[in-house]
Amino acid sequence: MKPIKLLSGFLTVGFWTLASRVLGFAREILIAAFIGPGPVLDAFIVAFRLPNMFRRFFAEGAFNAAFVPAFSKRYEAGEDARHYAQQAFNLLAAAVLALVGLGMVFMPGLVWLTAGGFVGDARFGMAVGYGYIVFPYILFMSLAALFSGVLNATGRFAAAAAAPVLLNIFACAAMAAGALLGGEVVLWLVWTIPVAGVAQLALVWAAAARAGIVLRPGLPRWNSEMRNLVRVAVPAALAMGVTQINLVVGQYVASDIEKAASWLFIADRLYQLPLGVVGIAVGIVLLPALSRRLRAGDSTGSQDALSRAGEFSLLLAVPSAVAFITVPVPLVSVLYERGATGPEDVAAIAIAVAIYGAGLPAFMLQKVLQPLYFAREDTKTPFRYALVAMAVNAALAFGLKPVLGWIAPAIAASAAGWMMVALLAIGARRMGEEARFDARFHTRAWRIVVASAAMGAVLYTVTSAAGWLFTLDYWRYLSLLGLVALGGTVYFAAGQALGAFRLSEFRTAFSRRKQV
Repeated sequence: MKPIKLLSGFLTVGFWTLASRVLGFAREILIAAFIGPGPVLDAFIVAFRLPNMFRRFFAEGAFNAAFVPAFSKRYEAGEDARHYAQQAFNLLAAAVLALVGLGMVFMPGLVWLTAGGFVGDARFGMAVGYGYIVFPYILFMSLAALFSGVLNATGRFAAAAAAPVLLNIFACAAMAAGALLGGEVVLWLVWTIPVAGVAQLALVWAAAARAGIVLRPGLPRWNSEMRNLVRVAVPAALAMGVTQINLVVGQYVASDIEKAASWLFIADRLYQLPLGVVGIAVGIVLLPALSRRLRAGDSTGSQDALSRAGEFSLLLAVPSAVAFITVPVPLVSVLYERGATGPEDVAAIAIAVAIYGAGLPAFMLQKVLQPLYFAREDTKTPFRYALVAMAVNAALAFGLKPVLGWIAPAIAASAAGWMMVALLAIGARRMGEEARFDARFHTRAWRIVVASAAMGAVLYTVTSAAGWLFTLDYWRYLSLLGLVALGGTVYFAAGQALGAFRLSEFRTAFSRRKQV
């Protein structure tokens, strides 16, 4: 991919991911209003995180890391890529069906392992019940991950990126229906999740068929190609899922404190907006691009793709982190304070948002650095780094809890994120110049930091002087919109003046995206 086409891919995926995250905001706002922090939401979070954890492994980890490079090589070489995809589909379907069966049998054990503090109160039974309903979601999403990998490898990013939008549309509609028609809103929500999974799978399955990759269910076959796929995929699953595992550890640590799981969940969803828009978009587009360039022996192109992806990540990660750290209370209050979510909840969630914000650039840079290893089919090295980061997370979460209470998991997750980035960056140095950021990246990175700091200073000054604007019933929405517009104006003006980026690059990329 040329730099502009690469950026166009980032923007395509980023656009649809932004749409998903905006609708996700609507979903979380409805959850906070109709259900609110408390035992029911705590139970739902634990149940939903079980398939979500495995989804991260299969959808964003193992198959992006193992399947996409192997499929891309066959597709680019004109080999029978469809046959390879069919074999992978059959193997994945059989494996996940077995996983779903085991999960349904051992659901109480899974809840105990991930939320031991629930044992002995009503939350445990609710979490197990919800888990039985939502766990099959992992089957549909894992298969959707394979079709998404096929589409991404062939340069068709839109359908795969648009699929997650369906979950949020279905969830919002279900909760609105529950509130209007009666019944427990949480039950409307949990029953909708597997239905949304079916819709997502149908979308990408049909898109792959239109791209000429027609796959049908069949019996799995164990051969050398599938052995190699599994060999690469297993360590990649953990390496890519380390953030999710760290969140589960944090959930376990905080599970004996009522509402803590809810507070951490809502804070996590807020910082996931920029992470999803940029971090996941970069990871999806960068991996096949690096795989193709490595196959062609284009080391200069590989370094350029890595560096532009790094720039694109920092472009949003740094100002978002600064905003989360400097003005978390207005953000959380305007977005979530209504219905069952009160001022006490807002104060707690805001603390967690600020802490997660400090780790946001690290979470994004992981998405940039990990494809360096996966494009070379090296998943064992990131796996080892993931183990170190997980150990750091667990040690801090359990060690700091007696002193800091429920916020210890948030601190631990951010610290572990930075540890993972440091290990990935140090390890990449052995790959040569093509795995290092170029001079332009280093020049622009510090300028992005300076522009973000200027934006943060303005936001903090405004909210300190006029914080009362964010407490007014209807005006608070306009106040937050104005604050975001002000921050964006200051950041982009400062960035343009400092040379952190050129706005003309975005105009060119958007124009190219419309053409493709």
